[in-house]
Amino acid sequence: MIRLLQPWWLLAVLPVLALAALYVWRQLRRREYAMRFTNVDLLRTVAPKGLGWRRHVPATAFLLALLVLAGALARPAMDTREPLERATIMLAIDVSLSMQADDVPPTRLEGAQEAAKQFVRELPETYNVGLVSFAKSANVLVPPTKDRPAVTNAIDGLVLAEATATGEAVFTCLEAIRSVPADGAAGIPPARIVLLSDGFRTAGRSVEEAAAAAQAANVPVSTIAFGTDAGHVAIGGQLQRVPVDRMALAALAETTEGYFYEAASVSELKQVYQDMGSSIGFRTEAREITQWYAGIALLLALCAGATSLLWSSRML
Repeated sequence: MIRLLQPWWLLAVLPVLALAALYVWRQLRRREYAMRFTNVDLLRTVAPKGLGWRRHVPATAFLLALLVLAGALARPAMDTREPLERATIMLAIDVSLSMQADDVPPTRLEGAQEAAKQFVRELPETYNVGLVSFAKSANVLVPPTKDRPAVTNAIDGLVLAEATATGEAVFTCLEAIRSVPADGAAGIPPARIVLLSDGFRTAGRSVEEAAAAAQAANVPVSTIAFGTDAGHVAIGGQLQRVPVDRMALAALAETTEGYFYEAASVSELKQVYQDMGSSIGFRTEAREITQWYAGIALLLALCAGATSLLWSSRML
């Protein structure tokens, strides 16, 4: 079905209709004037020979070309159903103050940022990817999308804050996954969560609660631990040790049937999504067909010029 994206441009048809009315009026006036001739023989010599109805073809084709061009201004479009992959990866990156420790050079956070960007670059283009940052609370910075630059730019813009709400990060990722449009498909999309962190939860719901929720939603959580037990940061003017909570991160991954990494390579991280599967929905999109209208108008204009030249030796 054809619909118009900017229907108000159909007002451009009015001048064309006015021109058509003027042409009809002019032809009627011409006939009235011709009928005033009393000398029929003289009338035959004045009137073009052998044209008849053909003399109206160029003008008709030209007016039709103008009508079609006026319709093209309204941006005609046809609704098409486009297949849409719904599989989703959510990245959750810890931005707590402990992530400024430099035991993973240059810092834990910068190491996590680089690993996350490399992971995004390696993802299949059809997958959705979203970004959650978490400290005292968890926030969706980029909802699931296929726009890779938006995700990498958001990763580069991460800012440190106090506390670590690891459980909230998982709950926020699950909410973002549920927000992916169904587009005619059943259930939530196949999804994975990749959580990059160094440590101990100090705020929000527990990691155990989060693991149970992810397990119930059938969303594996893979965790990547950043840092060493020798890590330390200056907080409030005092030097504080910030060891890595490997046990909690490993337990979260194991409970949800994800993977636990300490120094993951890109090839290892592919395990996260290689068995994820697919869920295809269909999104209705308007595909413009303005070029078809322009092409038809061009053909009509060519027809007008060609028939006029052929039958009257004039362009129009």
